[in-house]
Amino acid sequence: MDSVGIYLSVPFCRAKCTYCNFASGVFPVSYFERYVARVEDDLRDARVRAVGWGAALPERVDSIYLGGGTPSLLPASLLERLFSAIRSAFVVEPDAEITVECAPGQLADEALGAMAACGVNRVSFGVQSFVDEEARRAGRMHTRAVALRDVERVRAAGIGRVNLDLIAGLAGQTRDSWRESLEVLCGAEPDHASVYMLEVDEDSRLGREIGAGGAKYSAGLVPAEDEIAEMYVEAVEYLGARGLAQYEISNFARGGGESRHNLKYWRREAYLGLGLDAHSMLRDAEGCALRFATTDDLDEFLRGPGWAEPERLTRVAELEEAWFLGLRLNAGVELSALRAEFGAEARFDLVIAELVSDGLMECDEGGARLTLRGRLLSNEVFGRFVGETVGV
Repeated sequence: MDSVGIYLSVPFCRAKCTYCNFASGVFPVSYFERYVARVEDDLRDARVRAVGWGAALPERVDSIYLGGGTPSLLPASLLERLFSAIRSAFVVEPDAEITVECAPGQLADEALGAMAACGVNRVSFGVQSFVDEEARRAGRMHTRAVALRDVERVRAAGIGRVNLDLIAGLAGQTRDSWRESLEVLCGAEPDHASVYMLEVDEDSRLGREIGAGGAKYSAGLVPAEDEIAEMYVEAVEYLGARGLAQYEISNFARGGGESRHNLKYWRREAYLGLGLDAHSMLRDAEGCALRFATTDDLDEFLRGPGWAEPERLTRVAELEEAWFLGLRLNAGVELSALRAEFGAEARFDLVIAELVSDGLMECDEGGARLTLRGRLLSNEVFGRFVGETVGV
């Protein structure tokens, strides 16, 4: 692997969404500069730390992804500092994919100008719904008009690639309102879309309210799981018929519009995570995967010392990852590549046979991939590939 992707977490939000359990939240503006300074320190130390672990950290960067939280909340000067620090520590390829996540209505002109000047060529908008009442219930602070206007602002600034996120299963959502969001999304003509089925985490505000049987956050209006599944299936068909082909469980793209950075995760390629609760995967001189992460506590992160000690994956763990990460992609797992990496005896024959019999997977000489039903039940499928390895 002669290049690496960089993920940089920016955990600051203007408001916390009801369904969110990420390591993000509403913090004083005074934290912003301290946070950026802390990330700059880690960028300067990254190569020394990697060498100490025996990890190979390529000098070349072919993808950068600022996620969150809401990175677009940072003032222009701090965005410029982050990109300058990355370019001081690494050689950023001229054609690198550079993405920034933005919340509609929370992208100042100055920040947008800085993003364009720093080489950002892709923006991901967390719209979640184009139906104003649904967005409001979920804690979003935008309207449909604001979201569509921001898409045009980004394009006018010279950033041509746009992703739009939707969530199936928001409180009060119906099949009709879901179709409305899909129609508006396609009308905006993004080159990429992400569709997530709502998973109510017990640590989110919405999850705690549902668990307590309460009514806050419109907890009683969350659709049933089978309704959410039907919305997802409709999205797959609707987006596909309009040129946004599904290439991963939650992701859709026009030709060539796939997220190069996110593909690194599913293909087990090298990436370095910086910032709060950021995860990384590098390889040592023998090609073994090393995974490591930072804390999810902001005050602890600001005190240092950076990444925790890495976990060196066993061959068993790597094979399991090759299956459950590879199966996220519609293309599935290439069996010849798997045999080349792990040997002919590295197989899941019984598991695969059962999944094929259950209609969750299809398999031929070229590879194995999930069916539509398998993608709906993907967590169940992936669980079958953990602790089941044969012959490794």
